[in-house]
Amino acid sequence: MNIQEIAKLAGVSPATVSRVFSHHPGISEDVRNKVFDIARSHNYHPRFSQKQKNVVIITPYNSEFPAQSCVDMILMALMQKLPQQGFRLEILPLNNIERLESIQFCGAVAIGGELSDFPGWAERFPVPLVIVDRPPWNRRVENVCFVRSDEEQGMELAIKHLVQHGCRKIGCIIHGTPERGNAKLRHDAVTAALKQHGLPVDPLLICYSGDGSEKYVELIGKLLKRGVDALFCPGGNAGISGVYALSLFNRKIPDDISLIASEQTFYSRFAVPPQTTISPDYSGMAEAVGKVLTDWLDNAPLTPVITLPYRLIERESVSEK
Repeated sequence: MNIQEIAKLAGVSPATVSRVFSHHPGISEDVRNKVFDIARSHNYHPRFSQKQKNVVIITPYNSEFPAQSCVDMILMALMQKLPQQGFRLEILPLNNIERLESIQFCGAVAIGGELSDFPGWAERFPVPLVIVDRPPWNRRVENVCFVRSDEEQGMELAIKHLVQHGCRKIGCIIHGTPERGNAKLRHDAVTAALKQHGLPVDPLLICYSGDGSEKYVELIGKLLKRGVDALFCPGGNAGISGVYALSLFNRKIPDDISLIASEQTFYSRFAVPPQTTISPDYSGMAEAVGKVLTDWLDNAPLTPVITLPYRLIERESVSEK
């Protein structure tokens, strides 16, 4: 199948088919849809020009991904780094993913993403899909790569910092549910880090927040009753939620309790007191995504998984015991 054959089946000229694949604005919607339908039915994919470096950024839309947290910071880094490498970006929410069938792109980047979100990727799209901020899926899918943070290293980094500052009974609230994303991986890593440092590993001290931030007040209240001297809350909006909950229980940070949360650029350093946080290397993640896409265009082998370390940002929410 080639452009000439598609043009014949669609009853249009080859030049019109070329304009459709190039997203020329002067093509009617009926003609555009007809050409794409024929191309899909014959499993035809246009060749991508180095000059048409269009990348689709697929963002989550569910409430389990708070807009102020990790998603925004990854998106910001991608928007800063990828255009520097000559890529043009289009933002597409996951609930509108069917639009991929009618646009031309040389790669897609999904912030978060489960196997069930992208069925039959390799058969549908002959371009790479880069999943950011998720562990590799339980089975290898052709042309799907992962750029992620080292969750084990990040959890150990936070626990070690609390231990070095004299904390001996650490409570942990992990954002999300064990069935999705990084939550279970973080849970297991926190458990391993506590064991390594000889601290209590009571299941009642390590819990999941569920989706959203509604449970933080209740969970922090229970942890305070169990006598924790520190809170570690990775993911979501835990930094804001934690401060609010502790204020309701009349606990001061860090005099009464130490707190480490995930970095939120527009909040953490302005909190009172400024929050010690762990932070993914957002800039490094964006650069790694760009490398995967560039390797693809250069016909170089793709790296299936790129893992980057967390960093600890020391501020004032951890006590100096």
